[in-house]
Amino acid sequence: MRSVRFVALGDSLTQGVGDPAGDGWRGWAALLAPSLAETPDGVRFTNLAVSGAQTRDVVERQTPAALELRPDLVSVVIGVNDTLRRTFDIQAVAAHLDEVYASFTRAGATVLTACLPDPGAMLGLPGALARPLARRQRAVNTVVHALSERYGAVHLHAADGAWITDRTLWSADRLHPGERGHRQLALRFHALLAEAGRATGQPPSAEPEFPAPTRAASLLWLATAGTAWVARRSRDLLPQLLRLAADELRHRARGTSTRLDLSASAATSAALSALPEGRAEKTEAVREVVVPGEVAVPDTARV
Repeated sequence: MRSVRFVALGDSLTQGVGDPAGDGWRGWAALLAPSLAETPDGVRFTNLAVSGAQTRDVVERQTPAALELRPDLVSVVIGVNDTLRRTFDIQAVAAHLDEVYASFTRAGATVLTACLPDPGAMLGLPGALARPLARRQRAVNTVVHALSERYGAVHLHAADGAWITDRTLWSADRLHPGERGHRQLALRFHALLAEAGRATGQPPSAEPEFPAPTRAASLLWLATAGTAWVARRSRDLLPQLLRLAADELRHRARGTSTRLDLSASAATSAALSALPEGRAEKTEAVREVVVPGEVAVPDTARV
């Protein structure tokens, strides 16, 4: 019997950041892979996700490499990094995702997708800074929802819920899940795939294999890698984000904040309307699960 070929695309969430294993990362996709077949050796898993990747990177680099592997199952969890760049363009994000989903659907692969929480909420930013990021993430999630339905993807709703505030599921940087969070995400994807008849193995364990990082280790990470991340974002996003925050405050003072939401919604609708028709046939209705509060807690996030 031929092995199930599973290829994971995306950014640091799928790369496994937050779930250390040896000198590298493991993550939810690696935890999910063995459960796709009755025996772990019945799965061929390749992780092409790269920390910092945007939707453009998935189109230009990861998708061609993945298609050469002829996957049966491909995960495409991406988009948060796009919201953290000054070049954010929802029309470009929609076009990139449409091209990726269509390519794999034409190739006969099942596509896994997820919508994610906004990074401003995860980082606990002040409202004027957080709201522009939230607006961007809502736009990305709207596109992911619409295209997941269009292409019959297996879709996990992970954009909100009480799990966001459960600190035991998250790593020190507040953007990536820790091992428990990665395991919860793997469990939720497995449940959806099992319901669809596309995962025949036992679900991944919810129990952590390794002890949680000590407070000292977390502080060391924040002082090194975390500081470097903040420095990169400060050079790229921060100047624009400050301008967006100033605009946010002006609208709030005038009582016209709804105009910003309406403008963002109109831009998202226009981005979806601009996509070409008939790039691939829809294979089946989208399967979606809403992540509830505690045990259901899957995860998310980026970098």
